[in-house]
Amino acid sequence: MRIAPQPLQQLVAAIFSQCGSSAQEAHDISAHLVRANLVGHDSHGVIRTPIYVGWQREGKVHANKQLDIVFDGGALALCDGQLGYGQSIGKQAVELGLKKCREHGAAAIALRNSAHLGRIGHWAEQAADAGCVSLHFVNTSGLGMFVVPAGGIDKRMSVNPVTMGVPVPDRPHVVLDMAAAAAAEGKLKVARNKGVAVPDNWILDADGNPTNDPNEFYGPPMGAILPIAGHKGSGLCFMVEMLAGALTGSGCSSPGKTLLEQGMLSIFIDQRQMPLDDFFGSEVTRYIDFVKSSRTATGDGEILVPGEVEARNERERRELGIELDDTTIQQIVDTASAADVEASLIDAVNET
Repeated sequence: MRIAPQPLQQLVAAIFSQCGSSAQEAHDISAHLVRANLVGHDSHGVIRTPIYVGWQREGKVHANKQLDIVFDGGALALCDGQLGYGQSIGKQAVELGLKKCREHGAAAIALRNSAHLGRIGHWAEQAADAGCVSLHFVNTSGLGMFVVPAGGIDKRMSVNPVTMGVPVPDRPHVVLDMAAAAAAEGKLKVARNKGVAVPDNWILDADGNPTNDPNEFYGPPMGAILPIAGHKGSGLCFMVEMLAGALTGSGCSSPGKTLLEQGMLSIFIDQRQMPLDDFFGSEVTRYIDFVKSSRTATGDGEILVPGEVEARNERERRELGIELDDTTIQQIVDTASAADVEASLIDAVNET
């Protein structure tokens, strides 16, 4: 079923508003989730709506929290998210980082104790929209500990996104948004809702055996996610724990946690304050064109740079609508009904 973005965003915003979020926070959450679907990252899109509402009911996330600046050291700041909605806390953290970056030329924001920060590419896009380069490293302190180290079968690390964004003049921003694990856990949720298998080398069952069935990951007992590229991905995942967990004060992955508590280390650079004149923009553009000029391995092949797929998906889905499976749609409708959302908003989604 394809759903138009606007009524879907209005419905999701109404759900969070009914659950206690301010109008601004409800808008920030819904806009972030729907944009994730628009750019093709359904794992971080509206499928999260009933999950977030459930977490709020259980005290795992709190509405209307503001970023608490624990330490302000000029170009460096340590902040606490107070388990607020990550779509709001993340936005506040990036806004603070960009403000400091404009003042100092570069800035680093260490964020601890945020609820789920959503699609991290969103924050790199926000920085690129402001004309700044950015890097983001994210972990969780335990509830999201799904990843085994290379050669192991016991979970010791989080999925740990690594994101980098570069603004490009008159073109889509270059944004690399990836997990150090073989798959974000949300992709397993999407596969389970669709009733489809996942690719090889993504997940293990509870006994450490490779499997393609997302239901075996969720168990019970739960299975695990593999790192990307063996020891290389395992090493990257480990280092993100150091940067996003230890350096922010949020904590590295550890057992027994009941809260998500994400940490994010964000670094911002305003390259316009460097003595590069027009070199940066022209060199970025030249290099994109050079890479894309490579001969393809197959006749119908294509060379893509980070961010192109997302830009293409957004154009298509704004025109044709966002495709959601029946299970996900029903979960959102049920959540809306339970929150006493106006029936006309639910009907508007079903009619698109």
